[in-house]
Amino acid sequence: MTETVAPGARKAALAFIFVTVLIDILAFGLIIPVLPHLLKDFVAGDTVRAAHWVGVFAFLFSAIQFISAPVQGAMSDRFGRRPVILLSCLGLGVDFIFMAVAQTLPWLLVGRVVSAMFSASFTTANAYIADVTEPSKRAQAYGMIGAAFGLGFIIGPAIGGHLGEVNVRLPFWFAACLALVNFVYGLFVLPESLPIERRTKRIDWAHANPIGSLKLLREYRAIWGLAVVVFLVNFAHYVYPSVFVLFADYAYGWGSGDVGWVLGAVGVMSVIVNAVLVKKIVGAIGERRALMLGLACGVVGFTIYGFAPTGAIFLMGMPIMSLWALAMPSTQAMVTREVGPEVQGRVQGALTSLASLAGIVAPVIYTAVFGLFIGPQSPGKLPGAPFLLAGVLLACAGMVAWRYTRTHATDASSRADAAPEAAPTGD
Repeated sequence: MTETVAPGARKAALAFIFVTVLIDILAFGLIIPVLPHLLKDFVAGDTVRAAHWVGVFAFLFSAIQFISAPVQGAMSDRFGRRPVILLSCLGLGVDFIFMAVAQTLPWLLVGRVVSAMFSASFTTANAYIADVTEPSKRAQAYGMIGAAFGLGFIIGPAIGGHLGEVNVRLPFWFAACLALVNFVYGLFVLPESLPIERRTKRIDWAHANPIGSLKLLREYRAIWGLAVVVFLVNFAHYVYPSVFVLFADYAYGWGSGDVGWVLGAVGVMSVIVNAVLVKKIVGAIGERRALMLGLACGVVGFTIYGFAPTGAIFLMGMPIMSLWALAMPSTQAMVTREVGPEVQGRVQGALTSLASLAGIVAPVIYTAVFGLFIGPQSPGKLPGAPFLLAGVLLACAGMVAWRYTRTHATDASSRADAAPEAAPTGD
């Protein structure tokens, strides 16, 4: 597939994909500080009702992505990556304008649902990278996508918070401008990565839904174990948005300013690991070992977080924890090796659905565990219990990854050994 796009165009295309993901994350980061305040305005300043609606918005966003990600993946396999990505950028831009002018809570909710549908473009972006990047360089490319996530979450909330002080709707307008500028930019620089002859003849509706997409993963036995790893890793990651703010306040007395600095530091470390260390470490030890190293560091990091008696010790665990970011680029690179370009979109849609499913379930579990271990019926005061649970999930992911990748390596070796014997047949 790398031959279908000229080297110069491929470089520009990868830069555009990076910018697309960055802008998507920036756009959503922009509204994180102001959305709760806007909701509070719609419910006459009632904080309790506003908190309820924040939960509803978060649940619906993940639920809609769970449904729409496989649809986008199937559409990109049928019509190509370029139109789906550009439509996503255009749709997000228009939708942010819609949310900026919404005057009632129901209309704002409609806008948030639509934004969830269009923001599933990460599915197609991942498939695009698989199309235009050599297998040996995919971990590095997915590392850059991870860097875009980290950078977006550093810059977006900071800008959104300042704009929100001017006007609570201003971040929505700014996000709309970013998305629309990216759409126009993409019209000129983004080539198609999936040629017509490699596309599916029709939309695969059987797999263009969450249940069907998961069945599709089962058809590819080689990636089923990695799909479980993707789910567990995302499930563990949701401990941060679910309980970190409450945990930091309860355990260490950190205010919003302290939390902002800590999350900013987490983002900076994530960018460094994804943009710099993924390439070096994967190149030195390979994808399998990089995956296992990342998961091991995550387990150690979450264990430190869970038992840290002071904020200083918690901060000491952050550099170790940052190496967890090695896991996902390595996993994504290994997945893309196992399927052809004609099905990359649907497979990436299925993986995005798994991540969204984790986003639906995880917050409920983590908040319940946090409440249990700080409440009067607690078996022991342990506010870090949700982090320990996340560590256990990563340990389970490590066991699955170890078993799958070892078996896969054996299978790959067997195929390689068999290849010379098959060569004389002329196949």
